[in-house]
Amino acid sequence: MFSFCFVKDFFIQDINAGLKDETEISEQLVPISSLSEEQLENLIKKLRKASEGLNSTLKDQIMSHPALHDALHDPKNGDSATKHLKQQASILGNIEKLKLLGPRRCFVEFGAGKGKLSHWVDIALKDAEEVHFILVEKVTTRFKVDGKHRKKNSVFERLQIDIQHLCLNKIPLLSKEKLPVVGIGKHLCGVATDLALRCLVETYAASCEERNEEPLAKRIKNDKTEKEINTLAKEGNEKNVPEKWTPVAGIVIALCCHHRCDWRHYVGKEYFRALGLGAVEFHYFQRMSSWATCGMRKTALEASDISTKRKDKPNDDSEEHDDGRHGATDDGAESLPGFLTVEEKKKIGHLCKLLIDQGRIKYLQQKGFSPALQYYTDPLVSLENVLLTALPSRSTPETTA
Repeated sequence: MFSFCFVKDFFIQDINAGLKDETEISEQLVPISSLSEEQLENLIKKLRKASEGLNSTLKDQIMSHPALHDALHDPKNGDSATKHLKQQASILGNIEKLKLLGPRRCFVEFGAGKGKLSHWVDIALKDAEEVHFILVEKVTTRFKVDGKHRKKNSVFERLQIDIQHLCLNKIPLLSKEKLPVVGIGKHLCGVATDLALRCLVETYAASCEERNEEPLAKRIKNDKTEKEINTLAKEGNEKNVPEKWTPVAGIVIALCCHHRCDWRHYVGKEYFRALGLGAVEFHYFQRMSSWATCGMRKTALEASDISTKRKDKPNDDSEEHDDGRHGATDDGAESLPGFLTVEEKKKIGHLCKLLIDQGRIKYLQQKGFSPALQYYTDPLVSLENVLLTALPSRSTPETTA
C-alpha cells in the first residue's frame, strides 16, 4: 500500500541542523588552489597528525542477497544497472547480517530517490508482518517504484522534505505504532548523512526514550496468542524480533560526497575539537576529500557508460552518485599545486574521508550505538564504497566487528 502525509505534520524548522555556534569564518577561506604550498603542507601535517592510529584499511563486507538474484542476472542490464544492483544487493546483505531484516519495524530510507533500496528490502521480506517504509526525499522524483507495491503487509509513505527539518516523532505512523526504526540510505550525500544521523539518534530516539515508550516485545506478547508466537518461531522470524525495544534498531547508510559536508551540521564537531581542529580545518579537509576520486579520470570506470551528462538531471535519482565523479570541484587534481603526485593526493583524500567518518563513529558511540565502517562494494563498482552501520550497543550481534 502507498500513502501520503502532509509536510506540515512533521516539519520543524532546523530541528536536525545542529547548533549555529561558530563565528563567521568565510573571510578566512579561499579555494585550495589559491593556498600557498606552505599553507597546504601545514594542513596536510594537521591531517596526518589527527589521523594517527586510525585504521585506513577497512574490512571488506561485500555481500549479496537472493532477493536480487534474478535482477542481477538479467541479460538486459547495462553496466550502470548492474553496478546499482550489486550495491543494493550488498547493502541488503549487510542489513540481513545485522539481523535488521525482519517483521514489525519501519524502514526509513533517507535520500530515497526512486525508492529502489526500500523496494528490494520489501521484496526480501516477502510476507513479513507490519512492515512500514518511509521514503524521505527533498526533491520531486520521477519514475518512483514505491507506488507499485500492493502487498497487504507493507505500507509505503513518501515524504518530500529536507532531512534538516524532519521530525520523525510527528509522523502518525511512528507515533501510533511505535515500531523500531531502521535508518537506511544508498549514497547519502555529505551533509545529508549528518542530518539523518541527528534525525535518528537525537530528534527521534532521545524523544522516545524520554517518553518511556512501551517495549515492543511486551506489546507483541500482549497482542499475540502463544500459538501465533510459536508460528513466528517456526518460520524463523522470532530471532528478528528484538528482545527489548529500542526506538532505532539500526542504521545502514552507504556514504557519499564528503566534500558536501558542512561544519554546522556535522555530528563529529566534538571529535574534531578534541584533536585541536575546528571549522577552518574541517572546511579544507572536506574539500580535499574529493582528491580520493578526482585522480581516477583515466580509469576504466571513467570510460564506462555512467556519463557526466547525468549531472544535468540532478532530480532523477540519488543513484546518480555511484562513481565518485559528480562531486568534482575547483579543488580537483588538475588545479592543485604540483608538489603532490596524483597517488599522494588520492591517499590524502581518503584520509580526509576517514577522519570525517571517524567523527561520525565517535558521535554514534557517545549516543549508545556500536558503529562500524566497512567496504561494501568493489571500487570498480563504485568509488564511494564505504558503508556505515550501527546497532544499539546492547544488541550488537557477535558476528559484527
